[in-house]
Amino acid sequence: MTTLEVGKKLVALCNQNKNMEAVNTLYDAKIVTIEPHDMPGMPARQEGIEAVRKKTEWWFANHQIHSSTAEGPWPLGDKFIVHFKIDVTPTAGPMKGQRMKMEEAGLYTVKNGKVVQEEFFYAME
Repeated sequence: MTTLEVGKKLVALCNQNKNMEAVNTLYDAKIVTIEPHDMPGMPARQEGIEAVRKKTEWWFANHQIHSSTAEGPWPLGDKFIVHFKIDVTPTAGPMKGQRMKMEEAGLYTVKNGKVVQEEFFYAME
């Protein structure tokens, strides 16, 4: 798949709440994932498909998602950006029970038809 095709598929799966399917079908085994900061028990930078699966499982196990949308992709060469909007209430941790609306951008790098790196950009205010 081309970078644009991977991006379109990722957006479609995320909009169908099939995030784990996106990980399992579109991500390279040696994927690198980068968040803006460490989270409890989870470093900001992680490597490998199992780490991404665990991070994805953790997100869905610890948040009540009221709505979520993915927009894009916007490609450039071997990269594309997706804009996410999420209305969520954490069910654990210091923000437990506090409903919030979040927006983030994901920058994805594609090689040989697979996502090899994902980087997320957002501000917690």
